[in-house]
Amino acid sequence: MYSNESMKILVTGAKGFVGKNLCAQLNNIKDGKARCYGDLQIEEVFEYDLDSTPEQLDQWCKECDFVFNLAGVNRPKDNGEFMKGNFGFASTLLDTLKAHGNNCPVMLSSSQQASLTGRFGNSEYGRSKKAGEDLFLEYGKETGAKVLVYRFPNLYGKWCRPNYNSAVATFCNNIANDLPITVNDPSVELELLYIDDLVDEMIYALKGGEHHCEFEGLEVLPSTEGHYCYCPITHKATLGEIVDLLHKFADMPKTLMIPEIPADSFAKRLYSTFLSYLPKEKAIFDLKMNVDPRGSFTELVHTLNCGQVSINISKPGITKGEHWHNTKWEQFIVVSGHGLIQLRKEGTDEVLNYEVSGDKIQSVIMLPGYTHNIINLSDTEDLVTVMYCNEIFDPNKPDTYFDKVEK
Repeated sequence: MYSNESMKILVTGAKGFVGKNLCAQLNNIKDGKARCYGDLQIEEVFEYDLDSTPEQLDQWCKECDFVFNLAGVNRPKDNGEFMKGNFGFASTLLDTLKAHGNNCPVMLSSSQQASLTGRFGNSEYGRSKKAGEDLFLEYGKETGAKVLVYRFPNLYGKWCRPNYNSAVATFCNNIANDLPITVNDPSVELELLYIDDLVDEMIYALKGGEHHCEFEGLEVLPSTEGHYCYCPITHKATLGEIVDLLHKFADMPKTLMIPEIPADSFAKRLYSTFLSYLPKEKAIFDLKMNVDPRGSFTELVHTLNCGQVSINISKPGITKGEHWHNTKWEQFIVVSGHGLIQLRKEGTDEVLNYEVSGDKIQSVIMLPGYTHNIINLSDTEDLVTVMYCNEIFDPNKPDTYFDKVEK
């Protein structure tokens, strides 16, 4: 049963993909950097991996209040290592907990392959994972300890090793680094679990809020009385869809186009994953500066449905603009310097004056049907303005008409 007392957490396989991400967030909670998990308090995170000693495992099993068992083998030299790594260590872990009479909750990281159905019917890896599941479930019956067995689908996210056992990691790495990829069948669909969603579920489990289920083959059947657990947030995508998205992400420095990435979408998660594989030289890229004696104008990003953002630099004493739009509208935000923004409704004489500066950040809307300008009032300093426009500039239909604000 979860209490809000400070906990000691044992994570096995701490240097693996899941372990590294989970330990990072557990340590963020411990250090007071992640405050979005309510009253959860963590005193210590014991990080067990191949370089840890039996003595450390023994001591940590004695002290811990919760165990995340993420240790396992998925790329052995021979199939016998599957059972040794995925069943053998689980036995050692549970025997050590029993030796100390520690009946704290234990979580097991398993795999869809443990279903031993369909294409996984003859999987040695799946058999070893199923044996581990059975061992943990039996341990729970024997000791009364709470046992949480998760069968994870395909995982992806930052720090996932490419060219290993994740197609998404390999695609991200290779496309980010201009390496070839191979897609034999673009129509193959994957169920995908993002690492941050997995980590959040682990922390919910730590607090007693895990999601229970039963499995019918690979199908998850949510059930509060279920023997297994699952992460409720997954996404499905074909290999072709994944690769198409990644190529769009890779093209962004050339097109400036940010693809649609809604808040809870697979695309948003995949974009973050892709960026984590960029080499140093691709984390910076040049933008096209349109320069003339008045200063410069540089487009920063384009979006499919929400327009574009640009940076305008005006030299001292320079006036820019002097035009109006029918439908297009903009926001001008001066971030450095001292300027005057003027608007006048077409067909009228009244001029609206807005004196702005980088000392007080304000946004001025360029209203449709109002001719407008921006004047650098300084004799010595550049005027730097962030400009948002509700549509991407279309040279075939610019919707821009010259007319001075002050006649």
